[in-house]
Amino acid sequence: MAEKFQNKYRVPSARLLGWDYRDDAMYFITICCKNRRHHFGKIENNQMILTETGKLAEKYLLEIPEHFPFVRLDAAIVMPNHLHAIVVIDRGNGNDVACNVFTDACTGSTKPNQHMATISPKPGSLSTIVRSFKSAVKKDARSINADFNWQSRFHDHIIRSPGSHHRIKKYIESNPQNWDQDKFRDL
Repeated sequence: MAEKFQNKYRVPSARLLGWDYRDDAMYFITICCKNRRHHFGKIENNQMILTETGKLAEKYLLEIPEHFPFVRLDAAIVMPNHLHAIVVIDRGNGNDVACNVFTDACTGSTKPNQHMATISPKPGSLSTIVRSFKSAVKKDARSINADFNWQSRFHDHIIRSPGSHHRIKKYIESNPQNWDQDKFRDL
């Protein structure tokens, strides 16, 4: 069957080829609501006013380090229809990948299906962290708003210099004040 479609319908990965997203690094991520719908709140007087769904997203975002002890958040903001964060993966303290309590399943597994193991996110990777976060928010947000959903992917950027880190952090912190010019603003 694989020969029939010859990967015609396979969407290429948005991740950097050759990079191991379990590696210690600073990652700038952007996660959007499906169709950029304004589920998380609104901007008033340059301040983000969160809805109940927005409060859930912020709560779970800030709790990521509790579920992944090798992760810390350097900066984070929930906007009306998306969120930004600088996720720092730092295993330098010797911690092993911990159980993911968002889904009550340990990331260590028994012998996986080999095909799925090659295409699935690796335990402890940025993709696994984001997937767990999105799953937790979606599960609880659907009880508030049955229409809530995420875009299927997320954007990431590996931060490689102090100057880049400074610019991105400033962008995140000033995002509510710059909402009128934000490319994610309109539906």
